[in-house]
Amino acid sequence: MLVRLSTALLIPLLVACASDTARDPTEGFIERKPATIQDAPTIDTAAIAPANRDSVRRGEYMVELLGCGACHTNGALVGTPDIEAPLAGSDVGIALTTPLEYRFPPILYAPNLTPDLKTGIGGWSDDQLVNAIRAGKDRHGGGLGLVMPWRGYSILSDEDAHAIADYLRSLDAVEHRVPDNVSQGQRARKPFVYFGVYEKT
Repeated sequence: MLVRLSTALLIPLLVACASDTARDPTEGFIERKPATIQDAPTIDTAAIAPANRDSVRRGEYMVELLGCGACHTNGALVGTPDIEAPLAGSDVGIALTTPLEYRFPPILYAPNLTPDLKTGIGGWSDDQLVNAIRAGKDRHGGGLGLVMPWRGYSILSDEDAHAIADYLRSLDAVEHRVPDNVSQGQRARKPFVYFGVYEKT
């Protein structure tokens, strides 16, 4: 029997914190059910300049369609999303390998997408945001090594990508600094999930 898990959903399989004493790669893991569907925060378009309203509405639709909240909302990766701070980044990281590959895997923490100047995208230009969405680049053009499926997002039209940027800028700013990413070989101090696709024949 063949069992496949969809890469589009990127279902987290396990939550773990790295441990020096672990012998069995799966020891100490907790099975979790992620909150994969997150409504995009609704924007009061009356407060938006009339020329930008349609773009912000389009961006809200795109953010919900693309499932951004499933990773960028704190707690969503482990099934307990913080509905008071949607899209403000995650304190639960995402390991870039399977549990069997590395004892201390590289881990990324989904960043704050609200327009907070200190901890979010408040200092990013529209072009920098669009480049991050469509090419997986940080605001200075370097690679983020993002887990998000930016290769799929690379085909977004200019209109859709800029609509997402307009929508994110219209959110309430939430000051929430996510943990630093963890390099391979370093121990994570915060929880993380493993993503993966497994096939059994």
